[in-house]
Amino acid sequence: MKILLLGAGKTGSLVAEVARERGHAVMVLRSADNAHASGLTRELLTPIDVVVDFTTPDCVLENIRACLAVKKNIVVGTTGWYAEIPKIRADVESLGSGFLYGSNFSIGINLFFDLVQTSAPALQHNYLPHIYERHHAQKKDAPSGTAVTIQNILQKNSDLEIEVTSFREGEVVGMHEVVLDSTHDTIYLCHDAKSRRGFAEGALRAAEWIAGKKGFYHFKDVWREV
Repeated sequence: MKILLLGAGKTGSLVAEVARERGHAVMVLRSADNAHASGLTRELLTPIDVVVDFTTPDCVLENIRACLAVKKNIVVGTTGWYAEIPKIRADVESLGSGFLYGSNFSIGINLFFDLVQTSAPALQHNYLPHIYERHHAQKKDAPSGTAVTIQNILQKNSDLEIEVTSFREGEVVGMHEVVLDSTHDTIYLCHDAKSRRGFAEGALRAAEWIAGKKGFYHFKDVWREV
C-alpha cells in the first residue's frame, strides 16, 4: 500500500516507521512544504492509497479538503477541528470517499473509553466527575482531543458541567484520569501511555482498514475490526 504521511512530528514519524516495518511504501510531506495544502496536488495524490494526517489544528482542515477534492481516503489523527465534523461528514458522503478520524488510535485508550462509558451511570447517583490529563510540554491543544472525547461520553449521561484540568510538562506521553467522587467513596479510572508506539500502530491499522472503503468513521467505532 502507498501511504502519504502529512506531518513528521513525534507520532507521525513513528507511523512512518511502523508502516515501513509492515511492508508499506511511505511518502512524508512535511508541513513546511505544504503551506495551505499547496503540496497536495492531484499529481502527488493520484498514486496514493491512503493519506494519514498528524499535523496541527491550524492546517488540518485544508489538508482534509484537498484530499477529499480528489476522493482520496484519509485517516486523521490531528485534533482541534471537530466543530467542522458535520460539514466534513457531508462532504465525505457526497463525494463517496473514505474518512476515518480519532482523538487517539491506541487500542488501550479505546478500551478505556468503554470503561468510561460503563462508569457513566454513576453520574445519576450523586457522583461528581472530573477529568485530568497530562501531556508533554510541546502539545499545542488543551484540553487534549482524548480528554474531550471522555468529556463527551460522560456528558451524554448528565447535565453537569464536567471540568477538564490539563497539565503540560516535560516529556509526558499522555495520561488521562477520570475521578468520580461521592460522599461515600471515590472511583478512579486511569490510562497512562508508556510510549507513542501504541498510537502509531493503531493509526497504521486504521489506514489499512480504511483503504478501499467509503464512508465516514470514528476509530472508537471500528477499532475492534482493525
